[in-house]
Amino acid sequence: MSLNGRLTSLRPRLVVHHATSLSLRPQRRCLNEFISHAVAPSSEGIPPPPPPNSFRLAVKDNIATYSSKDDGNNNNNGLPTTCASGILSSHDSPLEATIVKQLVARGAHVVGKTNLDEFGMGTHSVNTPHGAVAQLINDNNNNDHTKIHLSAGGSSGGSAVAVQSGAAEVALGTDTGGSVRLPAAYCGVVGFKPSYGMISRYGVVPYANSLDTVGLLARDVRAVREVVLGGDRPLHLEHDPRDPTSLSPAARARCTAARGCYFDLGSRSSPSGGGGGGDVQEKTKEVLRPLTFGIPVEYNISELDGCVREAWEDAARVLRDEVGARVVPVSLPSTRHALSAYYVIAPAEASSNLAKYDGVRYGIRQPDIEGKNNNTNNNNSSDGGGGVLYSGVRGEGFGPEVKRRILLGSYTLSSEAMDNYFIQAQRVRQLVRQDFDRVFRLSNPLRDEDDQHFPLSEMDEAVVLENKLGPAQVDFLLCPTAPTLPPRLEDVDGSEGGQEGERKKESPVDAYMNDVFTVPASLAGLPAVSIPKGVRLPPEEAWRGQGQARMGLQIIGQYWDDARLLAAAEALSALLR
Repeated sequence: MSLNGRLTSLRPRLVVHHATSLSLRPQRRCLNEFISHAVAPSSEGIPPPPPPNSFRLAVKDNIATYSSKDDGNNNNNGLPTTCASGILSSHDSPLEATIVKQLVARGAHVVGKTNLDEFGMGTHSVNTPHGAVAQLINDNNNNDHTKIHLSAGGSSGGSAVAVQSGAAEVALGTDTGGSVRLPAAYCGVVGFKPSYGMISRYGVVPYANSLDTVGLLARDVRAVREVVLGGDRPLHLEHDPRDPTSLSPAARARCTAARGCYFDLGSRSSPSGGGGGGDVQEKTKEVLRPLTFGIPVEYNISELDGCVREAWEDAARVLRDEVGARVVPVSLPSTRHALSAYYVIAPAEASSNLAKYDGVRYGIRQPDIEGKNNNTNNNNSSDGGGGVLYSGVRGEGFGPEVKRRILLGSYTLSSEAMDNYFIQAQRVRQLVRQDFDRVFRLSNPLRDEDDQHFPLSEMDEAVVLENKLGPAQVDFLLCPTAPTLPPRLEDVDGSEGGQEGERKKESPVDAYMNDVFTVPASLAGLPAVSIPKGVRLPPEEAWRGQGQARMGLQIIGQYWDDARLLAAAEALSALLR
């Protein structure tokens, strides 16, 4: 059977019954956010009441869940894990990710596996055999209630749309270079990437091991804070010995001790909850008033949409004039090279991680390819395919974007290119980390505190120095999550829209530019959160609807300052509503 035939036959198995009636709505099918749904509970008898503090959880399809699991009522509640890839179309996961188990223990009910760019490689959730993920808005230039399909962002677009549409209160995604924050910005929800090593990656199909981070999406910051910091055993305290990138208990204790009262401050109850309106507003401002926010001057790029820049400036104005917080310009000179370094490092690690998908150890086996290769390579068929089965399976099983990144990564790791590309990219990554460490007031608990020198010659001339030691030190950095508003789906997905010549399709390089603001924090392993903020649209963008369009505002914190970061994000989000 051909790969297309396998995928066609797979769809009925993957798309099992949803536990709610939402899956029956035509609009839900248009969104295409789910690949598979949890089986509805048995109708026999009275269903048990939900546990306290229960919530619906959507899980990105590159995070492992059991493919078959009997709930005791002859219902198969298992959910396959395919990474939206043809090469894993028949994969049965023998394990469940640690983060899924942790959240289920905290009351989560998994409603389904969400659509994504294949293996997490993409910017718009269009690189998937299950069809592009979309978010729908009304065309405000027409009175016929025409719906416009917008990009949901990627690669966790399905998770973002599941939260936006109300199918789940919380969704899990993975963030390698912005794959949680970018969809959150496009869909007007909250996306949080924790400090690298805080949340277990066991059970997450790897893309780039040194960058991959499990992230969370929700309608508001409070829901994220309750999941990460709530309960008797917050996630930041849980080490997973099965994950080699999980921070050790000793390192966690050292990092938490270094934060001290700051972590306690961030873990307190929400400043925006309860009480009268005026009191809540003042308490919210009290959280932000002692803080210093840095505006990275290198992020004011020419590709930044005017309405996004205006919303960024307005957020800084609110902090400075209405709250009384300090807002200062800062320089991160090495971050201008971060995107280039990322697209060397990530594909290099991906080419190594995806080498195991060969149709022998992992992935599909296709008898038609094997037979064809044996007939044409009878003299070299000792490996079961004359040396061609491997490439045949990968050629049909992987999509174009995955193949592109494997080729790029393989080249940068080759002997003739490694010194000029991979090694140089790692040096840039180290410089990016140093830039962040120098501008944050809190030190990085994993680094030597004596390393505080600053190359003033590389600093942007627009930055005003307070002293000869370098720029002003800040608590958090404030910047856009993405340089543009979400584009129309037909402009970024080759399968949408009219004839080939009529499509305005975004090139891969154009798509990579959407990660320009999210990649630096990923390279440095820092926590970052994207919160929605309204924008004032220019006339040519009026079809989006004044008062409805949102941009993503990103707040970046120092390593292991996640609790205080979420507290500040919740307070600022309340002021910007």
